[in-house]
Amino acid sequence: MSFDAIKKVETFIISIPRDVPYLGPLREGEKINEKGYLIRKGNRSIYPSSDMSMLIKITSESGKIGWGETYGIVAPHAVKAIIDDVLGPVMVGRNPAEPVVLHEDLYDLMRVRGFFGGYYVDSLAGVDIAVWDLYGKQMGLPVSALLGGRRHASLPAYVSGLPKATLKERCDLAVEWVRKGYKAIKFAAAVSDEGIVAEMAALREAVGPGIDLMVDLHWKFTSAEAIRLIRRLEAHNLYFAEAPCEPEDLEGQTIVARGIGCPLALGEELRTVFEYRPRFEKRTMTIIQPEMGHTGITEFLHIGRLAHAFHVDTIPHASIGIGIFMAASLQATSALKRVPYHEYQHSIFDKNLKFVTGKMGCEKGHYILPEGPGLGVEPHPSVFDYVIG
Repeated sequence: MSFDAIKKVETFIISIPRDVPYLGPLREGEKINEKGYLIRKGNRSIYPSSDMSMLIKITSESGKIGWGETYGIVAPHAVKAIIDDVLGPVMVGRNPAEPVVLHEDLYDLMRVRGFFGGYYVDSLAGVDIAVWDLYGKQMGLPVSALLGGRRHASLPAYVSGLPKATLKERCDLAVEWVRKGYKAIKFAAAVSDEGIVAEMAALREAVGPGIDLMVDLHWKFTSAEAIRLIRRLEAHNLYFAEAPCEPEDLEGQTIVARGIGCPLALGEELRTVFEYRPRFEKRTMTIIQPEMGHTGITEFLHIGRLAHAFHVDTIPHASIGIGIFMAASLQATSALKRVPYHEYQHSIFDKNLKFVTGKMGCEKGHYILPEGPGLGVEPHPSVFDYVIG
């Protein structure tokens, strides 16, 4: 049986300027270095000062195009080199109607050398999304249909981050979002300058008792510190606590999960079902947060279905991007059962929507899911004005 084989794989590093860095204005002692990065003192993590991403374009023999995107916010040239030098040439001639088989074969290429995580799997995520998009276009079906069907016509969105300089401004912004119809808000402990408990108390007073409030603890604490802090936050009806301990500290995460009374959310930094499995087995988390830009569609579905088997909810993470892997995340999430929310990075998603074509958005507390074959969105030609290197 003949098939429309992959002919070419191309990559594009995108850097879109932004007026205010991710997570809000620079704090005292924070600066943008010569490479355009800044280090947040609150969590010691490096971030780009622009919106950085990596686009992947796959062209078939017949000229059909599939688009992917991956997590390229730091050192994107590493991801580009992996795709250009390793993955792309191997993909040429392969059948895009076999995305799971192709993903597994690409994963196998470097696993014995220890590359079953990090930039290598980020690269796999981007090409995997593009293959699914191409497959959907060849079939004339949305990705959600290829994954078994869409269970949700829309997805509840939680507002992620309140990027203002003062606590008063952050509370005012939270109230604005509530007035727009949003029922859930997450604040970032890394920029809670007046204190995490004080911020939680102030936000609860500002938005009232009917709004779900979450906190991202940015891997800042030991297990004992995290338990003590989260118990104080629970007094203000905390919906979930995210990432309390260092991601390597599986035992610490498990201790926290057993020592608190609210759900523990983990997983944005994890890439494969193999990384999630021991955490499921130890009952380390009540909520998983897979990041499509790290997992790709194939692994995202493996993880989501294993979560269902362990009776764990999925609330996907949403990071920096122009909207291609967000569309993939919405497509795949809509095919899962246990989905209370999907993260809404409003300071990125809204301003970058102009860089994609197709029906997708977020309003009145819910995501508008993309329609049409494949992902349902494509890069707008204007985004290629921001290609670098």
